[in-house]
Amino acid sequence: MLLVIARFALPLLAPATEAITAEAAAQHIGERAEVCGRVASANHSLESKGRPTFLNFDRPYPDHIFTALIWGKDRARFSAPPESLLGQDVCAHGTITEHKGKPQIIVERPAQLTKPATPAD
Repeated sequence: MLLVIARFALPLLAPATEAITAEAAAQHIGERAEVCGRVASANHSLESKGRPTFLNFDRPYPDHIFTALIWGKDRARFSAPPESLLGQDVCAHGTITEHKGKPQIIVERPAQLTKPATPAD
């Protein structure tokens, strides 16, 4: 029982990460980070496998430089559609992975999307 509790407590004990820009995210693949930028395009792709929602930071698709990806199975956890963040400054928290040469964070919970301490430029 103690092992199970310790396993789930570890992420809570991890040190806070410093915010990085969407442009810098590509240099941090594989790292846990807070990536901040303005949502330049947002799309809920109903016809795609997994019904993903793409929040592209700083530049709209297809010229995007970073994506916060929310799978359809996780959308019900959000009180408002994630696309409503279009045009807003947002930070995505999680592990940066790469998909088709672009950095992304897979967002499973609303707490992974926050407002930045200071607005993105």
